[in-house]
Amino acid sequence: MRKLATIQTITAIEPIRNADSIELVRILGWAVVVKRGEYRVGDTVIYCEVDSLLPERPEFEFLRNSCFKPAQIDAAGNIAVPAGFRIRTVKLRGQYSQGICFPLSMVRGGDSIPIGTEVTAELGIVKWEPPIPAGMVGKIKGPFPDFVPKTDETRVQLLADVLERHRGKEFVVTEKLDGSSFTAFHYQSGFGICSRNQWIDETDSSSKYVTIASSFQLREKLAETTARLGFDLAIQGEMIGPGIQGNKYKLGFVTLRVFNVINLATRKLLDFEQMQEVIRPLGLAPVPFLESLTLNHTVDELMELAEGKSVLNESTLREGIVLRPTVETYEEETSGRLSFKAINPAFLVKYEE
Repeated sequence: MRKLATIQTITAIEPIRNADSIELVRILGWAVVVKRGEYRVGDTVIYCEVDSLLPERPEFEFLRNSCFKPAQIDAAGNIAVPAGFRIRTVKLRGQYSQGICFPLSMVRGGDSIPIGTEVTAELGIVKWEPPIPAGMVGKIKGPFPDFVPKTDETRVQLLADVLERHRGKEFVVTEKLDGSSFTAFHYQSGFGICSRNQWIDETDSSSKYVTIASSFQLREKLAETTARLGFDLAIQGEMIGPGIQGNKYKLGFVTLRVFNVINLATRKLLDFEQMQEVIRPLGLAPVPFLESLTLNHTVDELMELAEGKSVLNESTLREGIVLRPTVETYEEETSGRLSFKAINPAFLVKYEE
């Protein structure tokens, strides 16, 4: 689970060229623009990551003009995401800034709270999620099933220690696509489809998710694959095309690019090459492969690798990259699986994501 607001230490302060009133502070692997002279190296602060949605409270009102987001209402008329102030990547005087800092006095006993302590709930912060277009999901069967692991790679800015621990290991680098998360599974003789957070009614033909599953005959093909391999499985990927995230890749049709295949008996992901072998007979394509590399990089160097154009359309900035080892590896700091992402800040600024 992502920790949106934590107690952290400022590790470095750097000037910003041609800027007299602001400067850059380093927190973990993040770069944050602050008022000049407001902090010193070694200061402890509350750090809120990008995608934090701060509640409507007096101390956050200064963010209203630049960050306010109205509440999102679901099909049943309930509040899906509350109104609040969304923290996103911005560019100030040529410098990308990701996140925001607050004094420790904003939380009870702040001066005595250990570094790394999460204070998300205490501050009333939730994760901002982009609204899903009406009619795209269709009828909901229930919440995301607990027998399928959810996917949400950790951002590389949080993983300096992990990079050092796995230095020298071989990694596969793929393009991170900006679409809608899609999961299909065959489990205990049953078939299901999920969005990022919900189990979708697979009989609702109005749903884009159901349309994709039907077009690739996933119900039948996953059953055949389960019988052939001897274990239940799930595939996870990114659904892209018209009507999804503005169709940034300018595709003429909705399709699916796969990034995970999961053995549901062991709850483990198949190695990269094994994944290719499983999805090929299904008629599915993987997310774009970029390169293989030996990990010997700093956070800043991996952020530079995240920049560039999309393989799917060279006129479109790519969202970023995902790195996973060629052989699946356990790593506690990344929720058990060694896999992480570097998001292109230019993409985030351009599309206000």
